[in-house]
Amino acid sequence: MTDRGTDKSCCTPSAAQGPAASRPSVTVASRETEAAGTPMEAIRVARDGPTDGMVSIAGGTFRMGTDSPEAWFEDGEGPVRAVTVDPFYIDACAVTNRAFDRFVRDTGYETESERFGWSFVFHLHLPEKYREKLRRTNAVVGLEWWLAVPGAYWRHPFGPRSDLKGRWDHPVVHVSWHDAIRYCEWAGKRLPTEAEWELAARGGLEQRIYPWGDQLNPRGKHLCNIWQGRFPHEDTGADGYKGTCPVDAFPANGYGLHNVSGNVWEWISDWFDPHWHEPETPATRNNPVGPETGERRVQKGGSYLCHHSYCNRYRVAARTGNTPDSGTTNNGFRCVRDR
Repeated sequence: MTDRGTDKSCCTPSAAQGPAASRPSVTVASRETEAAGTPMEAIRVARDGPTDGMVSIAGGTFRMGTDSPEAWFEDGEGPVRAVTVDPFYIDACAVTNRAFDRFVRDTGYETESERFGWSFVFHLHLPEKYREKLRRTNAVVGLEWWLAVPGAYWRHPFGPRSDLKGRWDHPVVHVSWHDAIRYCEWAGKRLPTEAEWELAARGGLEQRIYPWGDQLNPRGKHLCNIWQGRFPHEDTGADGYKGTCPVDAFPANGYGLHNVSGNVWEWISDWFDPHWHEPETPATRNNPVGPETGERRVQKGGSYLCHHSYCNRYRVAARTGNTPDSGTTNNGFRCVRDR
């Protein structure tokens, strides 16, 4: 793998990268979240949730990671290693706005973005005058295409004047890792480990780049929702979308999972560490659950903002991490259940 440095770090900002004036509210909200009992550790066992909309994964041993020159050395995508995983169920699709709405109506839960009073929105999803105004005070330094938008959260993904009309079957976004854990508790499920997610996302293929093979657009066909054009200024939408798409918009992989490449980043239960998995030990090779502690949680799959010229992390082995209190318009999650 080639170490290309950090000049093209991933396109998902963390809550701490919000505008300076907003950071105190993040700190206060985080304390309130902890006081309210938000789990700070992953759910490890979940057998009570219904399996409707889930697929059964037989488990077994597979070759995880990659040593490809396309890999990001600093992310810890390699080495390729044999990893064994027990059988499990996994959602065929990411959790939708409709499903998350049922959870919120049943529990009254407020997401962290709601408590913070803002969340990150990609600049082209805002009216030009509004985004130029926000760019002066609410842009992420170094990632200026991300703007902290007051009033943005899952139900109003682009700010208070937006809604979910036509988006109920799209993945819920602006959800933090903590929010995803709360949903999992309600659903009787849990977040996948990185090994579970990658095994399922590969769809039975051995060491292929994508869930369907090694060509991004076989026979010129788009098989995932990623960026086309000149990032971050022009998205042609050649794949049919310029933002999120329905969770089942593209063909499923060999195991029946939709959109494991592109669309939205998916939260994983593991703490992110680029080196933890390198030693060959029982903990790293048999049902690995990641490090015991960390600052960021793993995310997999890439999003509709990924582009080969900037962030080609829509590959199956690719990974990134973000702080568990962060929410953006391109992160979501899917659940698993033990068998």
